[in-house]
Amino acid sequence: MNDQTLDPAIHIQQLGMAARDAARGLNAASAEAKNLALTEAAKALRAATPALLEANAKDVASVEGKKPESFIDRLRLTDERIEGMACALEQIAELPDPVGRVLATFERPNGLKIERVAVPIGVIGMIYESRPNVGADASALCLKSGNAVILRGGSESRHSTREIVACMQAGLKAAGLPEDAVQTVQTTSRDAVAELLKADQFVDLVIPRGGRGLVELVRDQASVPTLLHLDGNCHSYVHAAADVAKAVDVIKNAKLRRTGICGATESIVVDRAIAADAIPALAEAMAGECELRGDADAVALDSRIKLANDDDWSTEYLGPIASVKIVDGLDEAIEWVESHSSHHTDAIMTEDADAARRFMTAIDSAIVMHNASTQFADGGEFGMGAEIGIATGKMHARGPVGLEQLTSFKYLVHGTGQTRS
Repeated sequence: MNDQTLDPAIHIQQLGMAARDAARGLNAASAEAKNLALTEAAKALRAATPALLEANAKDVASVEGKKPESFIDRLRLTDERIEGMACALEQIAELPDPVGRVLATFERPNGLKIERVAVPIGVIGMIYESRPNVGADASALCLKSGNAVILRGGSESRHSTREIVACMQAGLKAAGLPEDAVQTVQTTSRDAVAELLKADQFVDLVIPRGGRGLVELVRDQASVPTLLHLDGNCHSYVHAAADVAKAVDVIKNAKLRRTGICGATESIVVDRAIAADAIPALAEAMAGECELRGDADAVALDSRIKLANDDDWSTEYLGPIASVKIVDGLDEAIEWVESHSSHHTDAIMTEDADAARRFMTAIDSAIVMHNASTQFADGGEFGMGAEIGIATGKMHARGPVGLEQLTSFKYLVHGTGQTRS
């Protein structure tokens, strides 16, 4: 299909109109119908595994030699990752329906009974970069929460995304729900993104999931409300009261389990009181697997550490590199992390409960952890089935965005004929 013949403005308008109609149909759908759509879509994903792998191979081939391995790893699908997508859909189907929840009830002195009830947001525009599984997760979460979604994945993942959307639409069709509840932008033109960002007559919320450049583009150009996701330069702080061996094991997992995800630790902060033990232990644990770039004090403690520059302290490497900073105590650690964090996820390693409490209270990030790998910054690990992203803003939703965060609310007011004087 030659997509470049599509007029971006007309194409987005057509998608938006179809999504708006589909959202009305989903709004009235039963939990049973939505769950059936999800389980049937999971079956379709499994059945389409050969076609998905073939499509994904085209996507990977288009960037090999042009993009770093961490990018290609995020783009690549395998049998296991496709099965993971299918399982995520089934897990979301098993979760309680977030729509129609009564969030609060109260009665006024005049006898009016008022309910605050969860409702779908409406139509969501999802803009993301290279990970095709994001399309499946976002579609499933939007479907279950009663929202229609327009996906605009990275141009590198376009073949994979089309196959995933076809599977989601097969599930919707099997359940008797509108297939246009899940759509993808069919052109790779960047103008389509600009059109989606200003389609406020059709789109109720735009969620960007990707690097700082994408988030800043959306922030600057969107006339549609946005829920911002910023990839993380996560920090792990080894406090003076840390169990060094345990801390090193956790940080190695936090950095190296998957280096190309937003929950990977990018900066390691070490208390000077235990630096003489912790720095060589870190260097030994990371030897041959991760390049460490440290301040002069860290380099002096272990020659395997290279000297960092100013950019290293705030960089999201998305690869096997981490910065190492030595600080004089908890207060300096808090100040350092607050100054250099993207406020996605940060962690403290300590056996001192009071120190942990101070750090977790003071650090203004969406997720703050104690004695745990930052790779747990994931909606699936939080019991949400999947996530549409990690919201790093402060309005409406923060942290992993799952089903509940994809609903708004309205008030239902019940009277017996009351009039206002």
